[in-house]
Amino acid sequence: MSELRIVCSTLFLGYCCMLVTSFADGPTDNHPDTVRRIPKLGIEVPQEREAQLRTKLAVLNEKLNSLSSSKDELVSRSIPDVMIFERAVRCALDYQEFFAEVELSHADKLLDEGLRRCEELQMGRGASWLSSGSLTVAGYISRIDGTVQPYGLVIPRGVNAKDISAAHQNNVRCDLWFHGRGETLSEVNFLWDRLHKPGEYTPRDAMVVHPYGRYSNAFKFAGEVDVLEAIENAKHRFPIDPNRISVRGFSMGGAACWQFATHYSDRWFAANPGAGFSETRRFLEVFQQESLSPTPWQKALWNLYDCDRYALNLTHCPTIAYSGEIDKQKQAADVMAEALDEHGIRLRHIVGVGMGHKMDAASKQIIEDAMTSLAERGRQTLPQRVHLETYTLKYNRMHWLTIDALDEHWKRAYVEAELAIDVAARSIKITLATDNVNALSLDFPAGTFRDSIALPSVWVGDKAKMIELPGPKSDGSWKASLERIDGGTWATTATTAAGLRKRHKLQGPIDDALMDSFVFVRPTGQSSSQAAGRWSEAELTRAIEHWRRHFRGDARVIDDVDVTQAIADSANLILWGDPSSNQVMAKLVNELPITWDPNEIRVGDQSFSAANHALIAIYPNPMNPDRYVVLNSSFTFRDYAYLNNARQVPMLPDWAIVNLDAPPGAVDPGEVVVADFFDEFWQLKP
Repeated sequence: MSELRIVCSTLFLGYCCMLVTSFADGPTDNHPDTVRRIPKLGIEVPQEREAQLRTKLAVLNEKLNSLSSSKDELVSRSIPDVMIFERAVRCALDYQEFFAEVELSHADKLLDEGLRRCEELQMGRGASWLSSGSLTVAGYISRIDGTVQPYGLVIPRGVNAKDISAAHQNNVRCDLWFHGRGETLSEVNFLWDRLHKPGEYTPRDAMVVHPYGRYSNAFKFAGEVDVLEAIENAKHRFPIDPNRISVRGFSMGGAACWQFATHYSDRWFAANPGAGFSETRRFLEVFQQESLSPTPWQKALWNLYDCDRYALNLTHCPTIAYSGEIDKQKQAADVMAEALDEHGIRLRHIVGVGMGHKMDAASKQIIEDAMTSLAERGRQTLPQRVHLETYTLKYNRMHWLTIDALDEHWKRAYVEAELAIDVAARSIKITLATDNVNALSLDFPAGTFRDSIALPSVWVGDKAKMIELPGPKSDGSWKASLERIDGGTWATTATTAAGLRKRHKLQGPIDDALMDSFVFVRPTGQSSSQAAGRWSEAELTRAIEHWRRHFRGDARVIDDVDVTQAIADSANLILWGDPSSNQVMAKLVNELPITWDPNEIRVGDQSFSAANHALIAIYPNPMNPDRYVVLNSSFTFRDYAYLNNARQVPMLPDWAIVNLDAPPGAVDPGEVVVADFFDEFWQLKP
């Protein structure tokens, strides 16, 4: 049951200035034909002010170039902490993203900070901006596109960056705080805020990491990867206790908190979501007053991020939610409470009486007391019972259990595993109950088991068939893999099955290819269809722009003639054009289950004219089956989805045929005449 308190307004007046805007403008943002630009174009910068900023940018670039040749490891590690200022100001100038005159002054001071940091590094004085008690910003180079990405830090007193040459005890609590939606949250504004505002919570003796999340996408897709990369960078540089990291956020940040709590439940000691949304359909119907009519594949793909579908995973992540009593976004926690109730779990839901989209001081204190208690206990590292539910192998792990193969993607898969150790009988017994699971692994790290325990057994399924396995190794570690073979019998497997199969990080849909290193490959030849050539060229141009605009990166673009095996080994290939115009596509297209020649595109027994149709698809790259190849698509949601973060879900499955007679719009790249998922072996479904 929710906890209600009546709080005098004077107690929370100073706490209610949340830097959060609404998810959208309500029903006025429900018209795909009249979509406003996000982010909006900023102010015109006076020529004199632009010249001043660009002069200072040139000086900073010169100093960065000088530092790049340094052999000093501390300097090399710290260069991204300077690059964030250069990129922030340069992008704001290049793309008209100064939204108020005061931001020009902020940009000038950010460049001064970058120059100051350069001077420190050049003089060998270390990186004072990472010292005890600092409110600061740092950066890292993302594996996705090679751009520098920023994050904020609140460093408690007594905590300093690690000495590269020294051993450290990792004992510092760390809270990840996800910011709210801000359509003008450029890098300049993010850096300025993080250098001057500590945020909603600054627990004593705890570090707070503020991910940028690549702008305002609810920390999904590349925004999700940004969170994971930022915390890993922070862990590398500070003595953060891996068992005392939490996820927290409000509004759009609350939605992100639900996402990370349910999809990565075994990583956190606790989760503290506030407001936001937790699924797609009900939120858009309630908050946005939107009438939805999804295609079958779009409805299936809601299962990627809909947190109520992953609710049981919160068994492994203590959660305390907050909502304002009269906030429409209270719906997020109410939905999760319903989902948890189905599993016999009662959500602790703190509700501020009379509160709208705000937090009150009394609620904050209750939450902070709970989080402090949970931090003292820390993350559970070896639970005896593990629950894991998922709809995709993208999210397939919980503690010592990993799902390696599904019967069918985008339907609920579930495993309950229980570990029992009988020292007297020298036995390990693991009981498994599964649904929609075809293969799984058990993995216990060194030191888990005593040497005297040597007779493990696994019992799987309703008939409780026993499988005997080799015992733990001499260091106390133990690994085992199981798969379901003909007739539903489970057996051990030592190696991954030969041939193509959907697996973790190679399971689709199309959007997944842009959550790791990728390159856009443009054609140098002539398309056999003028319509297809014009369409793919326009879509590539749009993809480059929108990757920068919405995910704040620079897409790497190369010609088809420049693709090498090394590139195919290091990145997913996003191919544009058709088999006539793109040399790489011509070599690979015959490996796909869908044929595409100058005359037609054939999918099973369906045929489409190549003169006015194009193929969009994702598939394991024949040049490197551990990477993807994608045909003619960047991320699949478009401008209309920018208006509300709950809309930002995949819009296309594994493949689609597009009729080019219909022009691209704010929702689709053209008329999608047919689309579907490949099966678990990357073949067409019957």
